[in-house]
Amino acid sequence: MEPFKNLISEEIVTLCAWHLGKQIPAFDALAFTSSILPMLSQLELKQRVKLISENMLAVLPEDVQRRNAILVGMLHPDKNNHASASSSKEGLCGWGVWPLTDVIGQSGLDDFDDSMRALREITMRGTSEFDVRPFIEADPDRALSIILDWTHDENEHVRRLASEGSRPRLPWGMRLKALMTDPSRTRPILDALRDDPSEYVRRSVANHLNDIAKDHPDFVVDIAENWMKGATKDREKLIRHACRSLIKQGDERTLAVFGVLPPAIRDPEIFIVTDTVILGEKLGFEVTLSSRKTDPQKLLIDYVIHHRKANGSLSAKVFKWRQMVLGPGETTKLRREHAIRPITTRKYYAGQHFLSLRINGRDFGKSDFDLQLNK
Repeated sequence: MEPFKNLISEEIVTLCAWHLGKQIPAFDALAFTSSILPMLSQLELKQRVKLISENMLAVLPEDVQRRNAILVGMLHPDKNNHASASSSKEGLCGWGVWPLTDVIGQSGLDDFDDSMRALREITMRGTSEFDVRPFIEADPDRALSIILDWTHDENEHVRRLASEGSRPRLPWGMRLKALMTDPSRTRPILDALRDDPSEYVRRSVANHLNDIAKDHPDFVVDIAENWMKGATKDREKLIRHACRSLIKQGDERTLAVFGVLPPAIRDPEIFIVTDTVILGEKLGFEVTLSSRKTDPQKLLIDYVIHHRKANGSLSAKVFKWRQMVLGPGETTKLRREHAIRPITTRKYYAGQHFLSLRINGRDFGKSDFDLQLNK
């Protein structure tokens, strides 16, 4: 797989130079590319964007409106169907617009309204989600008022920007501390977009809410309870995705939103099939569940691997397993294999590990197995 950083490629640099040359008289394209290309291969993705945008700023006019007009003039003329396309001599789009938005994020605050208009225009050919954030940070009330208007835009990429750009914890983006402290400030934006006709937009709303849940879980559960009233299938899907972290944590209020109540079961029997597991092989286990209810009950079943750390303490990792309906007085046996393979995000340590269950948010049992790092 090609490295992600290559999304900002030599071709993007060359095209930026070509389009700057169309917009700026006497622009020296060779000097521009020569100041970027020799260093590009050594840099990661965001560093590449920054290098290009800094060199753009050096040749663009100081007047914000003139600068924004040039950046908008470099865009692909089709604002409806090129947000995921590749940049060309017709205009910049897709990943190629990121250096343009970075210029505005760095230097556009002196003309707040014009820069916000430019970010809206650019996002139709890609996204301005990272660079609308300095404007929210600088003046939340002013920025969010403009962004709320974007929720009614005919272009789905602008509507998505309203949600995605104002996410409190957007990956790769600066954290918006004011919105992390007070999530109610983006509630009107989310309410306006919850039934958006575009799944692309609705998924952003879900991710926005999942961000909020990390700091204000009760705020998100309150919204989920409210939005589930008369919810369409699309909205219910949005709510479920928005609550995914809370569901994984076994939050009982969240689970109740989806009709998952505390389990009425006898203590599950957990049998470890492979009591010694060699790294790279599979842990096998069986579980016996018995109902204590006289009517059917919905069970949301996860399992938890408690990994041993270097200091001997344990680190729990929850894995989704299955949903089922357990009949009145029913007993059932479930089987599962879990591969324990080397991964970049975890260092394994030999010794005693444990497995437990999480059923409808409640934890049950803890059976041990031994992990060996080699045969």
